[in-house]
Amino acid sequence: MLSSNATPFTMGPALLFCPADRPERFGKAADRSDAVILDLEDAVAPADKPGAREAILKQAGTGGLEPNRTIVRVNPVGTPEFDLDLEALARTPYRTVMLAKAETAEQLRSLEGYQVIALCETAAGIVNASAIAAEPNVVGLMWGAEDLLASLGGLSSRNDDGGYQAVALHSRSAVLLAAKAAGKEAVDSVYVNIPDLEGLLAESRDAISSGFGAKACIHPNQVAVVREAYAPTPEVIAQATELLEAAASAGTGVFQFKGKMIDGPILKHAEATLRRAGHPRVAS
Repeated sequence: MLSSNATPFTMGPALLFCPADRPERFGKAADRSDAVILDLEDAVAPADKPGAREAILKQAGTGGLEPNRTIVRVNPVGTPEFDLDLEALARTPYRTVMLAKAETAEQLRSLEGYQVIALCETAAGIVNASAIAAEPNVVGLMWGAEDLLASLGGLSSRNDDGGYQAVALHSRSAVLLAAKAAGKEAVDSVYVNIPDLEGLLAESRDAISSGFGAKACIHPNQVAVVREAYAPTPEVIAQATELLEAAASAGTGVFQFKGKMIDGPILKHAEATLRRAGHPRVAS
């Protein structure tokens, strides 16, 4: 079950990484995706990280990106960059963060007050995924294939045919199971072969079939493919529309609909369904 401190994660299905030192891309990335991940970690060279933080601060100060569609990936806990990231974030309206190389539940306590997607991308992170998912401020888990294999001393996460190595498949499943067992969302890893849109489509369809609520992208061209894979069926769209219409008529925070008690989190999921279907964006 969800902790009382956790808010259901409804961003997605296509989450697009954007280097935080490229502010000219912020708006475009947000417009082309369901949520943008401003990356202060791997996408930014060490010498450019101060400028990246300043770019986020400047953009936030102009009223920039929507907080409910913006995630900031911060550097790992225990690094000087992490502390500087938090100092900058405290001066912005952004309260959803992705913690790079999350490895223990204790690390999540450094992010009290934030909704956290814990990125499990090392051997320790995969082994401790269940404990990490149980932390109250964690709203989702994501796994990272390439950093994981590097932490294992491996060479590649994929076989010659493009499929994942056995250890990567195990890790993907472990993160998914840990997230869902804790009542949290699961985000599938990026597909690094950017031109291979057919491969991305197949992997995205597998992700939604397996239970991943979203998939991360590294290029704008991947967004439409992920959305296609995640597109709700007409029946699901009709149910979500009917539910939101009933909520508007009820005019209360909690009401009964077809014998079930409906509250805010359930309505957020219905809104997310319509967003994935390409309907005009609804308030969350």
